[in-house]
Amino acid sequence: MRLEVRPLQRRDHPEWLALFNDYVAFYKADVPASVIDLTWSRLMGDDESMTGIGATVDQQLVGMALIVFHRSTWSATGYCYLEDLYVAPRARGQGVGRALIEAVYSAADARGATRTYWVTEDDNAIARRLYDGMAQRAPFVQYRRR
Repeated sequence: MRLEVRPLQRRDHPEWLALFNDYVAFYKADVPASVIDLTWSRLMGDDESMTGIGATVDQQLVGMALIVFHRSTWSATGYCYLEDLYVAPRARGQGVGRALIEAVYSAADARGATRTYWVTEDDNAIARRLYDGMAQRAPFVQYRRR
């Protein structure tokens, strides 16, 4: 197994699209195709506030991390939000998720972000085992407008 973690590239689109659709299905969500297309164009665009990292095994894209950099009202530096992290089921348990998070940390450090954070569902036990070893759980509860 040859694991490589690198920025997403235009040629990754078909494999990324399959991963992203699987990710959306995992969360039983409904994201319109137009929004998915917009997300890809943002990832490939000139706006450096959103970027994507891909993980390949033997040159096949098996994981992705999509991150958003933003300013903070509590810090002079920016923050890094890991908005989407997904590893194909066939590649889980091989260090892909850990490698993606480490790459996000490196990207955050390169940008001078002083906080890197993400959320997951409370019952996502498999992912949370990884997260608990790589980050500190925040004591916050997320609320959303009805």
